[in-house]
Amino acid sequence: MKFFFFIPLLFMSLCLYAQPQGSDSSAYATVQISKDPRLDVLGEKMAAYNASLSKNVRSSKGYRLMVLSTNDRNQAMQLRSRLLQQYPEHKVYMIYQNPFIKLKMGNFVEKSEAEAVRKELMRYHIVPGNVYLLPEQVEVRPDQISESSE
Repeated sequence: MKFFFFIPLLFMSLCLYAQPQGSDSSAYATVQISKDPRLDVLGEKMAAYNASLSKNVRSSKGYRLMVLSTNDRNQAMQLRSRLLQQYPEHKVYMIYQNPFIKLKMGNFVEKSEAEAVRKELMRYHIVPGNVYLLPEQVEVRPDQISESSE
C-alpha cells in the first residue's frame, strides 16, 4: 500500500527538474519605460508645496467642528466636496474609524471663531444634523498665531 503513495511522489519530484538550469532570462531581456515628462514637473511642484507647508505649520491647542459621523461613504464624500467648495479656507478631515466615517472641519485657535462657523453651518442647513465643537490639536500657521495674540 505504501508503494502506491511512493510512485506519484517519485514522478512529482522528477517534474521539478523540468525547467532548464542556468539560463537566466532576465540577463538577455531589456525593459523600456515610457512616461510623460509632465509627471516629473508635477512631482517637483508637489514636493516644493509640501516642503513649504511643513515649514510654516505648527500645532497648538484649538478646536475643530465634527460635522458628520456616518457609515454611508457616498454621503460623506458629497458633504466633503460641498464643504470644500463653500469653505475653501478651512481644511476638511475625513477619518475612518470602523465602522464610521467622520468628517471634521477647520483649524480654529479661538472658540468664538469655531462657534461662528458652527452657527453658519446650522443656519444654512449645510450639514444634515448637529455640528459639535471638539477641542483638538490643530494646525496653526505663524501668521494666525500673531493675529490671535493681538
